[in-house]
Amino acid sequence: MSTPDATWLSQDAHDRLQAELNELIAARPAMAAEINARREEGDLRENGGYHAAREEQGKAEARIRYLQELLRVAQVGEAPTSDRVAVGNVVTIHFDDDADDTETFLLGSREIAATTDLTVYSPESALGQAILGARSGQTVTYTAPSGAEIKVTVVKFEPFSG
Repeated sequence: MSTPDATWLSQDAHDRLQAELNELIAARPAMAAEINARREEGDLRENGGYHAAREEQGKAEARIRYLQELLRVAQVGEAPTSDRVAVGNVVTIHFDDDADDTETFLLGSREIAATTDLTVYSPESALGQAILGARSGQTVTYTAPSGAEIKVTVVKFEPFSG
């Protein structure tokens, strides 16, 4: 079953993320042992090593939860083609206020594009929200973080094949 905003992963990207998740989960006992060792050093209020170990554990647990959710909902394979911009597309846009200024980027997540030099825009970004569902040749407007209204035209798009 496919949803319009599904996260499509190549088999290589899925395997790489699964391997990272497995490594993080396997490292949990070592992290817990490090925290316990630092706790034994004495007063926790003045124990920088303990607090650093706890912070690292928190980051690792957040990454584990993120990867678990991403892999749970991801679809492996080639994204279906569409006549509208979708997550997982490489998009080329033209900035309407500049005769020669175009930009090509991936609309998706950094995890999808770990093996490419493409710039990545999130579908939740102002630009991402504006172009999501647009067709080639369509002009859309979005509000930049500076507050400026920016008009762009979708020149072309295609599924990411990284």
